Amino acid sequence: MKREILRMERVTYVEQGNMKLKNFNMAIYEGEIVGLVPINNLGLDALLQLLQKNLPLYYGYVYYRDHMVNWWGQSNREWNRISIIKNESILAENMTVADNIFVLRPGFKKWLIQKRVLKLQLAPFLEEIGVDISPDTYVSDLTRFEKIVVELLKAAIAGNRLVALYDVNTFISGMELERLHQMIRDYAKRGISFLYITAHFEETKRLCERTAMFTNGRIIKYLYPAKEGSNEMFLCGLEGFDSQIRKQRERHISSQKGGPAFQVKALSTYFIQDLSFSVSSGECLILQDLDNRIFDDLVDVLSGKEQPQSGKIQIEGRETRCKYDRRVAIIREFPAKKMLFSYMSYLDNLCFTLDHRLPGIWNSARMRKSIYQECSLIQQQSDLSRGSVDKLTRRQKYDLIYARILLQNPKVVFCVQPFNGAEMSLRIHICELLEMLLDKGIAVVILAVNLADSLALADRLIKIKDGKNFLEYAREDFENLPDSVPWKFV
Repeated sequence: MKREILRMERVTYVEQGNMKLKNFNMAIYEGEIVGLVPINNLGLDALLQLLQKNLPLYYGYVYYRDHMVNWWGQSNREWNRISIIKNESILAENMTVADNIFVLRPGFKKWLIQKRVLKLQLAPFLEEIGVDISPDTYVSDLTRFEKIVVELLKAAIAGNRLVALYDVNTFISGMELERLHQMIRDYAKRGISFLYITAHFEETKRLCERTAMFTNGRIIKYLYPAKEGSNEMFLCGLEGFDSQIRKQRERHISSQKGGPAFQVKALSTYFIQDLSFSVSSGECLILQDLDNRIFDDLVDVLSGKEQPQSGKIQIEGRETRCKYDRRVAIIREFPAKKMLFSYMSYLDNLCFTLDHRLPGIWNSARMRKSIYQECSLIQQQSDLSRGSVDKLTRRQKYDLIYARILLQNPKVVFCVQPFNGAEMSLRIHICELLEMLLDKGIAVVILAVNLADSLALADRLIKIKDGKNFLEYAREDFENLPDSVPWKFV
């Protein structure tokens, strides 16, 4: 009989008067890989907090490794030896790999740190998982994938018996994801349990023994793909998301007009080497960076923050330096956090990039309010014009950001990992927002590491390796992509 590593029994958790989890039940056994697909994110952050720290419960019990660590009558607020790996790394950037794994480990009490000894201790662990990372390397010099590996290694060496991975597929490449999956399987054979959180049920089918469907702070159903043996049974309850993505894919017809609306020729920076691509009006192009290295450089050049070492950028056939050029728009990764200004009103956030079209807009509150009332994307929302953007829901923040881009009316929009951190329902809405831009004849370039979701909209895909063009796929060639890519068929 397998040993139970974690059990959450009838857990109800309330935070600032809002119920985050309600009668939540979950059990994870030794060496088990359990998937969790959030249909929406309500309660997900609370679940991750409760895994790591014993916060006061409204009701319920939490058991970890056969011991009751938290219950509704008393919470000790102590930390559990459970690791959570997600986009924001918890590693100390200015310390080496060996220091992060050993020196920052709970229980490390040595006064003198012998780096040679730490390197010798770490070497067999790195060799065991087949990763070539020097113990002397500073974390700031690691790729995102290598940081995940170090965090996973740190959890194993520290003796943590449960590791939760949250949306890691959105910021590492497909090849790196396969390597990570193999590491997870290897560690699971040694008794470490995993909670794998992702918005893609296809991914959990390949990795997990069972998958929990999570919505509104509860698990509504467990799916067992290996036992049921059919994709139809596994996708039970998910037809809404799947059909919406397929409908989006089938509805999108490229409206390319004439020559390219935006063109990059032989662009080179520190990480980019002789990169060239073009995109036409109404076309959706995906740039997939197989090394996850060029996006910062490319965004800096497109925003005019940095000048390229060589190459040129053209908009409708004319060269531009991009600086202050409102014909180019950038939607950054995690835009709800990075593209809104809490010290500015809703209306000012909406009109932030509109002064090139209406020079007098900042002198006329009436003009800004009129724009708000006429913007079809936000008409369905209640009157938010005087409210703070901090009080908006995530969906309302996305609507505000895309409405700003629509009013800016650029020739091309670059979207950096647009689906990163979004739950299933929000991913559908982001697809609709991107489709709206395409329908307006705006060229869309998606900068992605993982192809999931993005292919539903794409007309072309360019894979980039070592900072330069590697492979290009037209829409009719998407069927030649690996089987692990969802919704690839045309």
